[in-house]
Amino acid sequence: MRVVVQRVRRASVSIGGRRKTAIGIGLLVLLGIEEADTEEDAQWLARKTCALRIFDDEAGVMNRSLVEAGGDALVVSQFTLMASYKKGNRPSYIRAAGHGTAIPLYERFVALLESILGRAVETGEFGAEMQVELVNDGPVTICMDTKDKE
Repeated sequence: MRVVVQRVRRASVSIGGRRKTAIGIGLLVLLGIEEADTEEDAQWLARKTCALRIFDDEAGVMNRSLVEAGGDALVVSQFTLMASYKKGNRPSYIRAAGHGTAIPLYERFVALLESILGRAVETGEFGAEMQVELVNDGPVTICMDTKDKE
């Protein structure tokens, strides 16, 4: 599993010109899933996402997690995060999981975030063509991959 986590002032998802959901201060999480991903990957990534200390404390130092900051979360599925660009200029998405693997893991990741945060997490619509708008705060953007736990 691979994520791009962005600390945002606000973020929203629209589908077909209609706003589906929006959040205020919090995290926009773009989530890519490959066939080899497992429940353990979802658990590790959910815990790590919620625990990242990227929100300012009272002294203006990035020292608070999403949980501590009380921020919102918006998770958007993004199979293009699994792109292979090694050969040529047209990315290959062969590593991206099919719906049978991806949907349950996507839903599980969202459920894990909700459990950790103790409240609902907003989502895009799996497989839909979405327009994602955000105001990145900082900007703060973190990329994480369960196959490369730095």
